[in-house]
Amino acid sequence: QVQLKESGGGLVQAGGSLRLSCAASGRTFSTYVMAWFRQAPGKEREFVGGISRNSDYKYYADSVKGRFLISRDNANNVYLQMNSLKPEATAVYYCAARFCGTTMDAQDFGSWGQGTQVTVSS
Repeated sequence: QVQLKESGGGLVQAGGSLRLSCAASGRTFSTYVMAWFRQAPGKEREFVGGISRNSDYKYYADSVKGRFLISRDNANNVYLQMNSLKPEATAVYYCAARFCGTTMDAQDFGSWGQGTQVTVSS
């Protein structure tokens, strides 16, 4: 399995931006489908964005379309650029990986990072 570590979280005012990073270990990073999920206090973990192995396909939750952008590079990193942030985006954000498949259900992802806190103040 691939090991994942998120960074880049913090406190930002509504309307601001943050860029989350996820560093993955392992030589087979390019074979993994990657995604970001988030979990707010008292709520279930929800899908935010996903990206295919070769970056040809990107998927977003309706709530973030047009404001968030997921990307990956050849140095085993995945990014989530978050713009026009809203207070409801406050959550712990998790990076996740799956070896195959295209669905973006949390249960289908076998590798997870420990998460990074994002807090958006109003």
